[in-house]
Amino acid sequence: MTHMHITTWVIALILVIVAYGLYSAGNSKGAKITHMILRLFYILIIITGAQLLFMFTAWNGEYIAKAILGLVTVGLMEMLLIRKKKDKGMTGIWIGFIVVLLLTIALGLRLPLGFKIF
Repeated sequence: MTHMHITTWVIALILVIVAYGLYSAGNSKGAKITHMILRLFYILIIITGAQLLFMFTAWNGEYIAKAILGLVTVGLMEMLLIRKKKDKGMTGIWIGFIVVLLLTIALGLRLPLGFKIF
């Protein structure tokens, strides 16, 4: 289950970059299609993350923090694309996204169900 969760968010990150590039290039039709596929991956990320959360019975605050950070990361990914689509300022969203993404990954790798990098 951990591998499925990691695979879905890696694909989602790639799709965010592709959709962002398509919006930047002015290809709105391709960007919309990529954006809709990305929304499917948001659902898969949330489902696999919830399964991982409920499969582990010894919860502590780190698991709840990881779940909250994961949801915030998904929200910021969506906000990036919506703001790009509407041509609004995005510097703060990019900084917030990168910080929250790194925190989420670091916390996920630190937890017992993650890979032992740390």
